[in-house]
Amino acid sequence: MSNNGEDSPMQAFSSTQFLSDSVITRITDTRVNDPEFPFRAASARMRRQHLTYDGRLNILAADHPARMVTKVGADPLAMTDRHEYLARILRALIGNGVDGIMATMDILEDLLSIDGFMRESGGPPLLDDKLLIPSLNRGGLLGSVWEMDDPISGPRSATCQAWNFDGVKILLRIGENERDCLKTLMATAQAITEANAVGLPVFLEPLPVARGEKGWTVLKNADALARIAGVASALGDSSRNLWLKLPYCSSFERVARSTTMPILLLGGESAGDASGFLNELSSALGSARNVRGALAGRNVLYPGNEDPLAVGEAIGGIVHDGWTVDEALRSYAENRGRDMDRIAQHVAVALEEVRL
Repeated sequence: MSNNGEDSPMQAFSSTQFLSDSVITRITDTRVNDPEFPFRAASARMRRQHLTYDGRLNILAADHPARMVTKVGADPLAMTDRHEYLARILRALIGNGVDGIMATMDILEDLLSIDGFMRESGGPPLLDDKLLIPSLNRGGLLGSVWEMDDPISGPRSATCQAWNFDGVKILLRIGENERDCLKTLMATAQAITEANAVGLPVFLEPLPVARGEKGWTVLKNADALARIAGVASALGDSSRNLWLKLPYCSSFERVARSTTMPILLLGGESAGDASGFLNELSSALGSARNVRGALAGRNVLYPGNEDPLAVGEAIGGIVHDGWTVDEALRSYAENRGRDMDRIAQHVAVALEEVRL
């Protein structure tokens, strides 16, 4: 995989065509000359009145590099290219079927800056009515000796409220033979309590894990997931704002029956083709009424040669419109490559005005 989004003549998405180098340069210039700009953009953003309009959500996940998770396919550093990463995030996010994004603060600030540039140029805002959800804990770095000790290393809920955000996300990995997991569990309980105090929804990703020769792996079986869902549902001072993010497995209905919390399906590693995830999502949604959508990242952002916008819209069609997998796959053709000038035609005007 190349870093410019143009490694194949068959590729349906070019990062440099969709998001120019000049926009990335302006983000850095803004960080130097006007570091409060993204905070002002956050205040200007129009939030949706309700978390969900139909009881379901399709949220993009983009917090992986902060935990040193950067591999896509055979490329161990694919997600280290911030230009490519931002372009793919924005590409999926502009789709009508994507409700919002869960990401680390640096990513959200970059997106808010671009949204601010669009507003300055008189263009359509990118983030109005989209959910912005900060990821709170990324300190359990992949492969580190402290990987299971994963405290809150991002913003606190009071800060998220000040930034006009829509919720918070927490990762909780539990290995029953690893003492450091207790620290993470207690930090998670405290973070849920703090989010409840300011009325922010919590998207909690509880994962049962086991140590193997290649490090920690997620136990994707119904028994392990059902047990950990029961643990996660009881954390903090109240579960009233709690959503769970869980991986798919066979007999998923047993997992769903272990809690009354709404469940979003996580995407996992990129398979280079999102059709497998679409099938899992369709099956999970049909397994129980508390399965309410998706919170997926790499299979949307790096779907092989497919356009991230087309994949995001396909997932949104399954989640919000009840599409079959075949209908979702057919929608690729009508969404692939559309609105490629959505940002360029407006931000280019603002950049020219800055140079003048």
